[in-house]
Amino acid sequence: MSCQINHLFCSLSLLFFTQTAWSAFDDIQRIYRQSPALSHFDICQGGGCANVFQIALNDADWQSVESLFSESVESAEEERERISQAIGLLEEIVGHKTGTSEDRAGTFDNSNFKGQQDCNDEAINTTSYLRLLKQAGYMPLHEIEDMRTRNFFFTGWPHTTAVIRETATGERFAVDGWFYDNGYPATIVPFNVWKANYQPEDSPIGKSRKDE
Repeated sequence: MSCQINHLFCSLSLLFFTQTAWSAFDDIQRIYRQSPALSHFDICQGGGCANVFQIALNDADWQSVESLFSESVESAEEERERISQAIGLLEEIVGHKTGTSEDRAGTFDNSNFKGQQDCNDEAINTTSYLRLLKQAGYMPLHEIEDMRTRNFFFTGWPHTTAVIRETATGERFAVDGWFYDNGYPATIVPFNVWKANYQPEDSPIGKSRKDE
């Protein structure tokens, strides 16, 4: 298990040193390391995997994902664009099955909305979606890496993302679904850019909304 994953687990145990926290800790380890199948896989919700849902994707669900990859890709950049769209689509499909369809960008100030997910939930779920795509042969130009966390309280609020690596160049990319509402394509940027506290300019995090 990577150093960054250990940091994530340590931060959770320090913040919530209770039986409930240890249960969530176990869920995080189990779900993060799962080998998802279309017939059954687990999804995290509620912050640090406080709630766990086992779901399945039917043929119609997966066909909508397959349609994104119906044409061959010409470059790793194009493959990342397809991956971004697929993560958003899977979030939307899963959201209707788990009640997370109203999940809002970010974590804080969203308590009035059902199905909220924090960055840990998002990173774990995104990693599972990436594994489904990889198993289906839709990521030939990329490999999946362990999640990574930036900051650790002393340098800023911790934030976690899923990560992929371009096979040909070795360059790593953050795959982050936390910056936007449920169903929006995942943000994929070079990991070093993400590590330097990157946030998309049009992300609704920290901005007022008319419907709030």
